[in-house]
Amino acid sequence: MRMDWHDLLFMHWRVDEDQLRRHLPDSLTLDTFEGQAWVGVVPFRMSGVSLSWLPDLPWLSKFPELNVRTYVVGPDGRRGVWFYSLDATNPVAVRGARWLYCLKYMDAKITCVEDGRPAEDAWIRYDSVRTHRNEPAATLKVDYRPVGPAFRAQPGTLVDWLTSRYSLFSASANGQVFRGDIAHDPWQLRDAEAVTHENTMTDGIGVKLPATEPLLHFSRITKVSASAIRKVK
Repeated sequence: MRMDWHDLLFMHWRVDEDQLRRHLPDSLTLDTFEGQAWVGVVPFRMSGVSLSWLPDLPWLSKFPELNVRTYVVGPDGRRGVWFYSLDATNPVAVRGARWLYCLKYMDAKITCVEDGRPAEDAWIRYDSVRTHRNEPAATLKVDYRPVGPAFRAQPGTLVDWLTSRYSLFSASANGQVFRGDIAHDPWQLRDAEAVTHENTMTDGIGVKLPATEPLLHFSRITKVSASAIRKVK
């Protein structure tokens, strides 16, 4: 598949390892940075979402998405991302991704708008309310914007460890683990500031976010290609 990610905000908190580990398949190992575990809440919007050989479909290819994620090492030794949830507004994409990628996509009502200032300085208002039947309620209401110049995270730094992940892991109902790989140019990141009005995105998995401010980073646009998933032995 191919897609573009727009106005992406990385919100990261250090959390207790046990809170994250209990929701992972046994064959995945929680990855840590200098002994610390991290959870991320990542709002953004997508465009150009399609199978690589198909044109964009206006009713399918453009929608906002919101991820809750942590970082793992697979049984194959590959470092990647584990998604606790992926909320999106497009019901076709939600069901297709649950089927094709074994990912926990969920229906949500999401709006993502800028405040009318020049694009480089604009605040983005992102409001998401989960609507998926028989799934825990979850809400994110946050205003955010980039600040400072763009940069590439240096290898070995925490920012690079959090963001430079080119694999995702998922699992089927019977516990079979899969891995999918993505490709994109190195992140063009900026620091960010945010005002969070409500955030219950981790309540459903029993992860309590600390009262401290999250580590924030912003990316304006990233072009991405994604492979099909395959079984991990």
